[in-house]
Amino acid sequence: MVTSVVLPRHFRSERAVSADGSTNWVVVDDSFELHVEACAFLAGRKWNTGKTYAGRIALYLSYCQEFGVDWTAPSMAQLHAFQRWLVDEPLPSRGRRPGIELRYREERTANAITGTMGDFLAWCSLIGKVAPTVVSQLIQPRFLRFAPPGFDAGEDGQNRQIEGKRLKFSVAVPGFEWLSDEEIARVLAVTDHARDRFLVGLLSVTGMRIGEALGLRREDMHFLPSSRLLGCRVEGPHIHVRRRVNTNGAFAKSVRPRWIPVDDETIGLYTDYRYERDEVPGAAGGDMVFVNLFRAPLGGAMKYPNTYELFKRLAGRAGFRARPHMLRHSAITRWVRSGVPRDVAQDMAGHASPSSMDPYTHTTDQDKRDAVELVAAKRKESRG
Repeated sequence: MVTSVVLPRHFRSERAVSADGSTNWVVVDDSFELHVEACAFLAGRKWNTGKTYAGRIALYLSYCQEFGVDWTAPSMAQLHAFQRWLVDEPLPSRGRRPGIELRYREERTANAITGTMGDFLAWCSLIGKVAPTVVSQLIQPRFLRFAPPGFDAGEDGQNRQIEGKRLKFSVAVPGFEWLSDEEIARVLAVTDHARDRFLVGLLSVTGMRIGEALGLRREDMHFLPSSRLLGCRVEGPHIHVRRRVNTNGAFAKSVRPRWIPVDDETIGLYTDYRYERDEVPGAAGGDMVFVNLFRAPLGGAMKYPNTYELFKRLAGRAGFRARPHMLRHSAITRWVRSGVPRDVAQDMAGHASPSSMDPYTHTTDQDKRDAVELVAAKRKESRG
């Protein structure tokens, strides 16, 4: 007698291309069968949001399949087990060699995953797939003691009673990390290759998102004093940021195209990179700006994992944390502190809302010292 064993299905996110050329993120199982509810939930969402949500929902569905949980009717105990599993389960390896320390999700990341899961279940409740009681157990009443600026608390403070998330780790609010000019110079100094120096330099000057940089094409690099011969009316050296679908998965978050000026130092770094690239067979051609030069496939567009590992190595050599998004914060902070009008900085940063500029007013230790000394000097002056 042969007993067949039914293995649990695993789900993953995939990029789907429609007949009209439009793209969207979907959730599929091992047989590439679409998960109907997940795909409907993701339909119409912005590219990066859909990509992020698809991966989180696929993780929840895979967990339910593996541990025998009905994804449409999980108990609170099962959801707490999922929350705990998110931080206790090691992350999948990225070609990890033996002896390398395992990586785990942070509690902040687990909160983001369970938050998306809750939104998905709430949406499924609206279409009758999930019982309202499943969604209600994820919410607990909370009194908002400290309201944000402009918040209308109501005549009797009734608006301070809000719905909080029950399934959530208590974590500290993260600060926005950025690098000083000296730290950026240190990162540039520890790079081994011209390509990497150009990437670091470009991010620190333009404030581009890493997805925007990895999605650059050669046609976007307008480094001549005048680009009229290229059909571009922008004067001076600059780059163009355009939203496209790229083979390496890089994607510009902003829908609206924009251009960003660059300085002579950045142009010099790009020239050095071009010489380095032309020496690598298979990498000289191709339209993508940032390509693989030191590992197969040579000439292939760099991807997010490559860049993650690169910055991890650079941070180890420099002796402090250094991530691509920190360079974006550094550039925008430098603009704001140098007196660049906020609307100009907002345009170069590719922010849709003026409020998005608020986090980029980083305070340095010297700022704090100057403030204390200024007050002390005025106090002495008033005393005569």
